[in-house]
Amino acid sequence: MDITNAQRAKVLVQALPYIQEYTGKVVVIKYGGNAMINDKLKDSVMRDIVLLSLIGVKVVLVHGGGPEITEMLNKIGKESEFVDGLRVTDKETIDVVQMVLAGKVNKGLVNLIEIKGGSAIGLSGVDGHMIEAKTKHEKLGYVGEIEKVNVKPIVDVIDKGYIPVVSTVGCDDDGNVYNINADTAAAKIAGELGAESLISMTDIAGILRDKDDVSTLIPVIKVSEIPSLIESGIISGGMIPKVECCIEAINLGVKHVFIIDGTISHAILVEMLTNEGIGTMFVND
Repeated sequence: MDITNAQRAKVLVQALPYIQEYTGKVVVIKYGGNAMINDKLKDSVMRDIVLLSLIGVKVVLVHGGGPEITEMLNKIGKESEFVDGLRVTDKETIDVVQMVLAGKVNKGLVNLIEIKGGSAIGLSGVDGHMIEAKTKHEKLGYVGEIEKVNVKPIVDVIDKGYIPVVSTVGCDDDGNVYNINADTAAAKIAGELGAESLISMTDIAGILRDKDDVSTLIPVIKVSEIPSLIESGIISGGMIPKVECCIEAINLGVKHVFIIDGTISHAILVEMLTNEGIGTMFVND
């Protein structure tokens, strides 16, 4: 559908208050799921990030890469084993995780941002001991629990005018590398940066009262409402740890935390720069 210049102008004017609100502020975007493996959606996300950067938003992109890790492990003939939704990570697997996340995926995203006209620098949680971690549980191997986040490398990159692209591997003082949950890392990074917002991209619309009916989307949830939503089963399964990360980010001082559907084109811009938004926003009481 073609739109007129007047309609374009109206859209821009409506976005102005939101642009003014976010200009100069830090926004952390956690990127994963189908939006990472679908080239069309990936193009949409990168364009959104570049546009936000050009209007003065300090975007930090934090990414995982589970499907790419699984694909590489399959190529070398190694089966993936999961316990409680977490990948069991032995020494061989953590080598693959580091290679895929800090190498192939990270540099691929940096390259895409550059192609779209942005300026980006790739970092991993090992750089500058950004993400310090310890073993989460012996049965999981090199799956890490975050002990400390040092955001100085991220701040330095932002101050130089670049978009930091952060892969979620961590390390300890003995030189061990750990696979870190991207939602957890994004929440802690957002908190340490004093971010205005954290946007978590998933494969669903947000929190639905009826999981089979998108029209039952809950647009705003207060932290105090979450326990009853979990008890009633509205928040359940794999969404519980994601919501717990949202709570942690808010407790660390992040003002707004969003769960949005990353499979919708330009979902980030729709959430940040329109009245209606697109997903579920979590706020403090």
